Amino acid sequence: MAEGSGEVVAVSATGAANGLNNGAGGTSATTNNPLSRKLHKILETRLDNDKEMLEALKALSTFFVENSLRTRRNLRGDIERKSLAINEEFVSIFKEVKEELESISEDVQAMSNCCQDMTSRLQVLVEKTRDFLNKTSKAQATNQKLEIRAQVADAFLSKFQLTSDEMSLLRGTREGPITEEFFKALGRVKQIHNDVKVFLRTNQQTAGLEIMEQMALLQETAYERLYRWAQSECRTLTQESCDVSPVLTQAMEALQDRPVLYKYTLDEFGTARRSTVVRGFIDALTRGGPGGTPRPIEMHSHDPLRYVGDMLAWLHQATASEKEHLEALLKHVTTQGIEENIQEVVGHITEGVCRPLKVRIEQVIVAEPGAVLLYKISNLLKFYHHTISGIVGNSATTLLTTIEEMHLLSKKIFFNSLSLHASKLMDKVELPPPDLGPSSALNQTLMLLREVLASHDSSVVPLDARQADFVQVLSCVLDPLLQMCTVSASNLGTADMATFMVNSLYMMKTTLALFEFTDRRLEMLQFQIEAHLDTLINEQASYVLTRVGLSCIYNAVQQHKPEQGSLANMPNLDSVTLKAAMVQFDRYLSAPDNLLIPQLNFLLSATVKEQIVKQSTELVCRAYGEVYAAVMNPVNEYKDPENILHRSPQQVQTLLS
Repeated sequence: MAEGSGEVVAVSATGAANGLNNGAGGTSATTNNPLSRKLHKILETRLDNDKEMLEALKALSTFFVENSLRTRRNLRGDIERKSLAINEEFVSIFKEVKEELESISEDVQAMSNCCQDMTSRLQVLVEKTRDFLNKTSKAQATNQKLEIRAQVADAFLSKFQLTSDEMSLLRGTREGPITEEFFKALGRVKQIHNDVKVFLRTNQQTAGLEIMEQMALLQETAYERLYRWAQSECRTLTQESCDVSPVLTQAMEALQDRPVLYKYTLDEFGTARRSTVVRGFIDALTRGGPGGTPRPIEMHSHDPLRYVGDMLAWLHQATASEKEHLEALLKHVTTQGIEENIQEVVGHITEGVCRPLKVRIEQVIVAEPGAVLLYKISNLLKFYHHTISGIVGNSATTLLTTIEEMHLLSKKIFFNSLSLHASKLMDKVELPPPDLGPSSALNQTLMLLREVLASHDSSVVPLDARQADFVQVLSCVLDPLLQMCTVSASNLGTADMATFMVNSLYMMKTTLALFEFTDRRLEMLQFQIEAHLDTLINEQASYVLTRVGLSCIYNAVQQHKPEQGSLANMPNLDSVTLKAAMVQFDRYLSAPDNLLIPQLNFLLSATVKEQIVKQSTELVCRAYGEVYAAVMNPVNEYKDPENILHRSPQQVQTLLS
């Protein structure tokens, strides 16, 4: 039947298709045919959007491999058999799953029973161990408290107690070395000693006092050991190149907390360095440097200035070096008065060289090498006194006192030498030379003064000290020189004495003008020169007036009084005498240089000579002017005065200028 229905469907479909193909305008009977509508629906169906249909067709293709009449007729049966096979397979698989689930269920039930058994047993066990757990909790709490106490105790011990290594460092043997760890341990002791004071303000005063006492004893032991070590180290610093170790510097920094030990250590250092400096000074004097370079200072004893200078230079260098060594030793010390400590120790170190230095300088000074050398040595001593005091202050009293004593001794002998030279000048006063120039004694003394002042000018002594010495030197030399020149010229005529004094004073002035601090003396000399210049000016003017015959006329005009009558009637004032004088005066006007006093040619300074000539000419013009005014005065009754004095004062002044 299935096959018959299949054939009917095929025929109907074929007929319907043919009907559709015969024309689009079919009758309504064809349209209302159910089969036709179904076929139309099938043909209009789009398989692309029907996923289920596609899946069904894909599954059908797995076993519907041949499109034949037989296979199409058996298609439903094949599908049903395929479905039955699938269901049977599904049932068998689920049977296995069911068996497995039943096995799992049995296992779960067994586990549940086991858990219930264990739970019941644990409940019984908990009941039994509850007391034990309580005891364990109490033990743990107690243990925690004990651990906290142990931590507190450890912290307390670490803060307020030293380790065994630190104790052994502080209590080490006296000969043992001091290291950086020693100072760390000492710092810990000091810190503990300070920190434990907080206990004194609590109820733990006893513990605080015990710890303080223990730390104090440890501190004293450590300081004693440190002092002994530092003392031993200082004793080894006897080489010229003193290398202060950093550990020794730290030791001095630590010892500053114990002033007595600190002072003793400094004294030990000073004693060691003192012997080294003395030995070095003696070696420098007698043996010289390594390999003979530089040469021994004693080799230059024939040259007093270099001899003294080399000794003082060596001491200056040694003093500066010792101060540097002390500054390196105490660079970490922070107590007050550190500078005073350095100066005091340097003074102690340099004290040992004072005796050999003094003996040698005294030998040089007492030998009196000459005023100039004595003055140079005096300035040298003054300079090094100032320089060394600038390095170490005034606390190095012994060395500075020794240098000051030698300075005063050399200065005293220097001025004694100058005074002796001055007294010799007065013992035998030389007569002025024929040319009225400076005497040989004056030249020698000025040469000595020039050398002294030159050495003084080039010295490095402070300015105020140099000025004070300058005044004393000038007083010691110039005053006797002036007195000698005055005595020497006392038996000369007025013009000769004035010329000699002007030349001598001029030499003194030119000598002093080269140096500083001489302004006051130069002014005094200039005043004296001007006084003697006035004398020469008057002498020159008198000489000219006398030679031209106007001297008597000028004097008569000055002394004439109105009650004596007219000048024309006075003796030697008549017209003839005046005309004769004018003839001589005209000759003078034509050649004024021919009427110079001989002394002017002896003057050393051309400027001074010109000054005398100029000012004496002014006096002559002034005298002629007075005579001219008197002659031209009608009261004096001169007849035709223009023929007597035919030149006016202005003409005379023009000719002479």
